[in-house]
Amino acid sequence: MSDSGEQPEFTKQKHGARRISERDVVALGIIAAALIMFVGHAAAAMPAVIRAFEGEGEGPAAWLASALLLNTALLIFGWRRHVELLREVEERRVAEEQAKTLAFTDPLTGSLNRRSILPQVDALIASAHAETGAARAVAFVMLDLDHFKQINDLNGHRAGDSMLVTMAERVRAVLPEGAMLARLGGDEFACVMTYERANPARIDLIAAEIITAARQPFDVAGGQLAISLSVGIACSTNLPSRCESPAEEMLHMADMAMYHAKKNGRNRYDWFEPRMEHDLRMRAELENGILAGIARGEFVPFYEQQVDIETGELTGFEMLARWNSPQLGLVTPDRFIPVAEELGVICDLSEAIISQALRDAREWDSNLTLAVNISPVQMRDPWFAQRLLKLMAEANFPPERLEIEITENCLNENIGLVRSLVTSLKNQGVSVSLDDFGVGYATLAQLRALPFDRVKIDRNFVARLTRNEDTATVVSTIAAIGESMNLPLTAEGIETENLRDSLRRIGTFKGQGYYYGRPEPAEAVRARLKSEARLSNDAPPPLAPGPEAEVRVAGA
Repeated sequence: MSDSGEQPEFTKQKHGARRISERDVVALGIIAAALIMFVGHAAAAMPAVIRAFEGEGEGPAAWLASALLLNTALLIFGWRRHVELLREVEERRVAEEQAKTLAFTDPLTGSLNRRSILPQVDALIASAHAETGAARAVAFVMLDLDHFKQINDLNGHRAGDSMLVTMAERVRAVLPEGAMLARLGGDEFACVMTYERANPARIDLIAAEIITAARQPFDVAGGQLAISLSVGIACSTNLPSRCESPAEEMLHMADMAMYHAKKNGRNRYDWFEPRMEHDLRMRAELENGILAGIARGEFVPFYEQQVDIETGELTGFEMLARWNSPQLGLVTPDRFIPVAEELGVICDLSEAIISQALRDAREWDSNLTLAVNISPVQMRDPWFAQRLLKLMAEANFPPERLEIEITENCLNENIGLVRSLVTSLKNQGVSVSLDDFGVGYATLAQLRALPFDRVKIDRNFVARLTRNEDTATVVSTIAAIGESMNLPLTAEGIETENLRDSLRRIGTFKGQGYYYGRPEPAEAVRARLKSEARLSNDAPPPLAPGPEAEVRVAGA
C-alpha cells in the first residue's frame, strides 16, 4: 500500500516514531559526551588516587572528584533514558501493529475486511491474468445470511455475533488452501480464490459445501438455531476489458448474483450473468417509479363487472388496481403489487386506491356493490379495520355496499387476528369474502369458524371447467359446500359463453370475467351507468378530510 493510501492514525504513529528516534540520538550523544568526559577526568584523577592509595599523596583535587561524580551521574541518567526510549519505541511498534490489524481485519470473526481484501483481489487478478496461457481465473463468492435480522431481533445481538463467528469458522473449514475470507459488513462475507479456468465445477462444489455447512444447527443462547445462505459467484473471466477496479467490479457482480439467489428462493447459489445487471436496473427503476407514483397519485382503480350468471343482471364491480405510469404505460397489479409489498408501501398504495374507489362507487346505484382485494400485509395490521372504516366515513360510503376479499394465504398466518378483523368489519355492516378458494389452505373448519359472507372460486378452476372432468367435479363440490353452508359463490375468469353455461348447470353463481367485459376506468363505468340510469341522484358529498386523513407514503 502506498503512503498516499495510509490512514491518518498511521501517519501520526510514524511521525511519533521519528520524533522518538531523534530523541534517542540526542540521548546517545549525551551518553557519548559524558563517557568521553568521564574517561578524561578519570585519567586525570587516577594517578592521584593511586599515589594516595600508596601513601605518597593526598588524592585528587576536590573539583576533579566532583567532575568525575558528575560524569558518572550523566552516564547513569543517559543510559536509563536510552532504555526508556527503547521501551517506548517497542510499545509504539506493538500499538502500530495492533492498529493495522484492527484496520484491516474484522475484530469479531478475525477475517479480513472490505478495506483489506479488495487490494488483494486486484493483485490476485493481475497475477492470474499474467500467467502464461491465463489458465487460472479468480472467483469472488459473496455470502449473505438469510433472515439474519430475525436472529438478532428474537435472540439478541450476542446470539447474532456468536452465529457470525461460528459461520466464519465453518466457511474457513470448507475453503481450499490459499483462499481468502472477508467479512464485508453486517452478515455479508466474501470468499476469494483461484481455480482452473477449465474447471468451474470446482467452485460449484465449494459453494454447495458452504451452503450445506451453514444449514447445520448453531448452538446459541442455550438452544439451537438454523439459518441458510444465499450465495452469489462472479469470476474474473466476466470482467470488462477495461476496468479501473477489477475487485470492486467483481464485488458488484457477485452482489447481483447473490440478490438473484435471494429473489429465487434463498438457500442457493447463482453465478453472475450479464442479464442480471439489466434486471437489477429495471427493478430499481420500478421501485423508484412506484414510490414516486404513489406520491403523484398515478395508481388508480379500474372496475370489473360482477353479474348474476342466471339473469345476466349487473350486481356490482370488483376494484382492480392499475398503475398509470408515464414511462411504462398502464401496468397491471401482478407486476407492481409484489414489489410494493417488499418496499413496505402496499398499505399506503392500497388505501389511496380504495379511498378513490369509495368516492367513485358512491355515485353508483345503491344496489351495486363494490368489492376490493386486501393484501395479506394489510391483514397483519391490527388497526386495519379502523383504517378502512375511517376511509368509508370520509367518503360517506355505506358499509353494506362494500365487500372486502381476503385470500386463503391470510388464514395460514394469524387466524386469531384475521378473525378479529373480520368480526370488526362485519359488525359495521361490511361483507367479507374468501378469495381464490381451492388453491390455498382454507378448510371446512375454517369456513365454519370465520363468518364469511361469500366464497370466490379461483379462476384457474373455472378456466379448466370445460376441459377437465375432475375440475368440474371440484367446482360442483365447492358449489354443494356453499349451498349447505348458505355461502353464496362467485366464479372468476369467465371468458366464454361455454364456461358461463357450464356454471349455470352446476349451480347458482355470481360471475365476472372478460365474457362480461374488461376492467374499465372510473370515467367509462360512470358513463355507462349514466346511460343506463343507474347513477345515484342523491349521492352525499364526501366529508372534508382533516390533516389526519392524509395518506402518508413511507419511503417516498
